[in-house]
Order: sequence, then structure tokens, then C-alpha cells
Amino acid sequence: MAERKRSWLDGPQIPGENDEIGEGKWPGERIGLPEKGSGAQASVARRAGAVLIDWVIAMIIASFIIMFTDALGGQATVQLLVWIVIGIVGGWLFARTPGMALLGMGVARIDVDGARVGLWRAAVRTILTAFVLPAALVDSDGRGMHDRATGTTVIMA
Repeated sequence: MAERKRSWLDGPQIPGENDEIGEGKWPGERIGLPEKGSGAQASVARRAGAVLIDWVIAMIIASFIIMFTDALGGQATVQLLVWIVIGIVGGWLFARTPGMALLGMGVARIDVDGARVGLWRAAVRTILTAFVLPAALVDSDGRGMHDRATGTTVIMA
């Protein structure tokens, strides 16, 4: 079987949970995701775009907050805190952040079909993503380390 061509937009690859099964024909095949369309694995580039959108939203909100108080710290600190709140609340209540929603994606659990992501998964995913490295390292199924840690993946809506 020919190996799927990777680009720098796919991010660095780490060993996958399902590597012993063999290479999938498309990202997410080995975890039961379709190749294309709704429910397919979202690309790393698309997910990075969603994070950027969320970061801009957090920057705007943080700018308004620091106009009235500096009790939470400077712009960068407040922006990170707002971004974390957006990620946790969005993931928990809506299974997507505003950036994911704008780009047609959502977070799904891979262990139970149709189950909600839940508060603890949303919190762990967001906090790990804040460290950047776990989200940038992806396995052959296209899942970041933060998704593997929480049993989730980002899919097309």
C-alpha cells in the first residue's frame, strides 16, 4: 500500500495508538472515521486556523477587560485566560469552540458514539493545547497528543 503523502502542515508525526493494525488509507480510518465529509478527521491546518480564530477572539475580549481592570494581569495573561475559558466552555457545552464552528469542525469522543465531550475532557484538551506541543504532535490518525489523552478527535461537522 502506498504511504500517504505528508506535508509540513500535517505537523510532526508521533507513533499512533493503532500502528500495530497497519497504515490506514486515510487519517482516522483506524478509529472508524470516514474518509471525507461529515465525521471525517479534520486536518492539522484547519485545526490550527480554528485556534488562530479563537486566539483573535480572546485578544479582543482581553483588550476590553484590561481597559477596566489590571487585577488579572497584562494583556497576554488575560488573553490566555480568556482563550482557556473559551476552549473549556465551548468544548464542554457545544463540542466546539467559535473557531471550530466557523471552520465547520467539532470535537467528538472516539470511545462512545454520540456521547458528549464533557467538562473534564474539554478542560484537559484545552489546558494541554495551551502548551502547544501536545496539539502540534500528531499521530498517523491525525490526532494530537491532547486528543489521545482524552479519547477525543476533531472531526468535520
